[in-house]
Amino acid sequence: MERASQLHAFELPLADIPHTAGDAALRYLEVRDGRASLGLEWHGVAPAELGAASAPRPPAERPTAISAPWCATLLSPAASLEQLRRLLAFFAARDWRVHVVDTLSRHSERTVVRFQLDAAVANFAAAKHACLQLAEQLEVDLVLQRGDSQQPPQLAGFDMDSTLIDAEVIDELAKITGIGSQVAEITAAAMRGELDFRQSFKKRMALLQGFSEARLAEIAPQLPIKPGAAELLRALRALGCKTAILSGGFTYFADYLQREKLAVDFVHANQLEFADGALTGNVIEPIVDGQRKRALLEQMAEELGLELQRVIAVGDGANDIPMLNLGALGIAIHPKPKVRLEAPQAICHFGLDAALYLFGLNDQQVEALVE
Repeated sequence: MERASQLHAFELPLADIPHTAGDAALRYLEVRDGRASLGLEWHGVAPAELGAASAPRPPAERPTAISAPWCATLLSPAASLEQLRRLLAFFAARDWRVHVVDTLSRHSERTVVRFQLDAAVANFAAAKHACLQLAEQLEVDLVLQRGDSQQPPQLAGFDMDSTLIDAEVIDELAKITGIGSQVAEITAAAMRGELDFRQSFKKRMALLQGFSEARLAEIAPQLPIKPGAAELLRALRALGCKTAILSGGFTYFADYLQREKLAVDFVHANQLEFADGALTGNVIEPIVDGQRKRALLEQMAEELGLELQRVIAVGDGANDIPMLNLGALGIAIHPKPKVRLEAPQAICHFGLDAALYLFGLNDQQVEALVE
């Protein structure tokens, strides 16, 4: 009969971890002054090179203050000692020296470990792409960001469709009218960056001429909220951060979400034109495309008296790329391939609330914010 796994702590120099053998589930890693405390779950007896096992450390109340120029955060659905070894080898190959390590989450289905790095990152795009390649190999998220961006923002701009909600509203309307595949193809091409958003928007709106306003009222309550969206927005409000929906979708639905479902302060989206209780198929200018999203977010920051290093953006599509590259963080959530490559940061394996770890918060702090 196989022995059940048990959580044990091992204390050893950080430099010795790459030379360990075997594999185990990684629950936490804390590093101070070159010494590592590893929380590992072993089936059976741990290798001798790990040293004597001790009782696990309790989670820290708060992470260590940032003192390094860069941070790399590992977000893993199934963290392991082997993942850690490969990550440390990745850092060493680039002469990114590990300064301090904190575990921000140690749940069985989610381990989040933040590495403070004494590193010279001359080319952020190249470094980010290297992190993405390793993340794909390990089936994790690995997020690189400047150390000074590890703080709660004061303004956050969010895309709506496929970001805050698990749907593209214009596609859902098209399905009801029987032209779903035709409109969805146009939407997908626009989100991949293969088609100009303004052109695609006008084409799709023309196809929706005659759609009943009464049906819109029925659809709004049925829009599925993305996992973690409500928690992230509640936490941001508790932190004093202003939030905005910046959407190429419609104010009709964004206003409903703000009113009924999500803690959002501002809404900027496209207006629908009605005549005799139905959509006209016309477009009301200005269209909220990618450049307008960025301009609106920048304008809000200026009106609120905020510097851009206290501003973040979250989205998933090609028309989000301009605003994702505006402030301190541009977090692509479950993004299309083009967006994953062009956004500064990306989270692919978790819900929106995982963004809170990129603000330097651990589970204990997050739980206190969303209660």
